[in-house]
Amino acid sequence: MDLGLNGRKALVCASSKGLGYACALALSREGALVTVNGRNADALEAARAAIEAETGHRVAAVTADLNTREGRAELLAACPDADILVNNNGGPPPGRFEAWDEAAWLAAIEANMLPALMLIRGLLPGMQARKFGRIINITSAMVKSPRAPMGLSTAARTGLTAACKALVPEVAADNVTLNFMLPERFDTDRQIGMARLAAQFKGITYEEAREEIAQSIAAKRFGQPAEFGATCAFLCSEHAGFISGQNIQLDGGSYAGLF
Repeated sequence: MDLGLNGRKALVCASSKGLGYACALALSREGALVTVNGRNADALEAARAAIEAETGHRVAAVTADLNTREGRAELLAACPDADILVNNNGGPPPGRFEAWDEAAWLAAIEANMLPALMLIRGLLPGMQARKFGRIINITSAMVKSPRAPMGLSTAARTGLTAACKALVPEVAADNVTLNFMLPERFDTDRQIGMARLAAQFKGITYEEAREEIAQSIAAKRFGQPAEFGATCAFLCSEHAGFISGQNIQLDGGSYAGLF
């Protein structure tokens, strides 16, 4: 299927590795002109070169911290007429409610809510004027299935979801969509870190912790980043213009709810 993305400009945040990288790679494969982003210049350049080598399409890179006004300004200056925006950022680690002070809550909001909203604010008018826009917010399964240890992430990302959901009917007639991808247990560096934390907490080996996590998923396996990237590419395609405001759960069938 031709997704109609050839020549479309895409800004993919936090894309030097993990799910952001998977989205950038999938979009580049479809012919999009991708701008990748990260804070580590060496890792970002390696990602940029790898995507460009695999797809044969030009890839730009912006080393910038999404959590700062200056970093966001650099991204908007580098790709001011993006047709596609993929919002992504690392989440806070798990913890305990009683340990989170005001600074912890503010830090979560400043990482997992405000950057996405400010980038949308910067790019949305252009998308509306051109009558094409695809905005993807990579959030978390915790948005629909909150768990106490992930409270910081849940709160900030749910706030982002609500703010963007309110925008959906305002921009739909301009062929601009806003959708949310909710990953659960994809085989990335974050899951490696989560397995290590579980192993330490439970007094088991890393391999045992990893297998325990995999068995908690209905599919009995971790999701593959390529699966995530392919879904992102479709949601950004010309064929997905009637899909907006949706929380797309990518969790191997684990979610028990109806909605």
